[in-house]
Amino acid sequence: MRAIEILGQGSPVADNVRYTRDRPAPSAGPGEALVRTECAALNHLDLWVGRGLPGLDTRFPTVSGSDGAGVVESVGAGVDPAWIGRRVLLNAAIFKTPPGHPDAAAAGEDIHMIGEHSPGTMAEFFVAPVANLLPVGQADPHQATAFGLTHLTAWRMLVTRAAVQPGETVLITGIGGGVALAALGLARHLGCRTIVTSRHASKIDRARALGADAGVVDEGSDWSRAVRSLTGKRGVDVIIDSIGGRVLQSGIRSLARSGRFVTCGCTTAQLGELDLTRVFWNQLSVLGSTMGTMEEFRAVTSLLLRGLVRPVIDTVLPPEQGAEAYRRLESGDQFGKVLVDWTKSPVGS
Repeated sequence: MRAIEILGQGSPVADNVRYTRDRPAPSAGPGEALVRTECAALNHLDLWVGRGLPGLDTRFPTVSGSDGAGVVESVGAGVDPAWIGRRVLLNAAIFKTPPGHPDAAAAGEDIHMIGEHSPGTMAEFFVAPVANLLPVGQADPHQATAFGLTHLTAWRMLVTRAAVQPGETVLITGIGGGVALAALGLARHLGCRTIVTSRHASKIDRARALGADAGVVDEGSDWSRAVRSLTGKRGVDVIIDSIGGRVLQSGIRSLARSGRFVTCGCTTAQLGELDLTRVFWNQLSVLGSTMGTMEEFRAVTSLLLRGLVRPVIDTVLPPEQGAEAYRRLESGDQFGKVLVDWTKSPVGS
């Protein structure tokens, strides 16, 4: 089958990416479906797979990709054949949950990520448990794929972890990335005031065009005073962050009393200084969040299917330009999701 493979560990990742027509096709096992990929999307996780993750023994060449939509081609033992022919959207997070625990994402003893721990969606076919597939009917595959993991992540951060309320002010760091833009769209839908940060004034301008109420240029120094000036010195109620240590201190200083700092990743430093005096005196919360359950996936995807929230797409490329897709994400210049369209006939076929 056709596939975009990462040949080995290294940086830049794009230099180790190749397009092939000769990768063996997978088959569906018990409880699984084989999906013919229509569209796949890159996330920052794909770069970590290529750079190497601590404790993860990746067998190269590997196929990453934790976002994908397509049509079920066949099913394994124990799966209703009615799945065949359905267009589905993938939730790549497979939780191993203690029996009876009410929150799989919070209690998971382990998370198996399709596209990280097993081959992903950057190929003509991918395999997933049917329990992790959501039928999306006639939804546009590009829109569905661009919506998937980032909106699930942002929904869990805003709704499950931060319990955000209409009228609260939400600050979103690093606007332009997939999770940040998903959080912007969801926060606006939930009735929140939104402030965004970016190193690039042009990205703030684009976010303002999408409905962000205000923006702060992140010049590498403390931007909390700028945030407080935008909020009448009060600060923000919630911060949605995926940058990590570099912005932690500015974020904590930007929070109002009882504010919540929610993190889902650290694309910069893993470590950062934390002013504990400010945390306990202002009764702040620092909350971790990752992926999301199928219940959360259904809830947030319903907003896409009802036309209430739409993803932002930066680039759509054919599989033959797979390395360029990785390069675009790795550059940090993107504004929205980088997609690979698998429906086009390969060049020279």
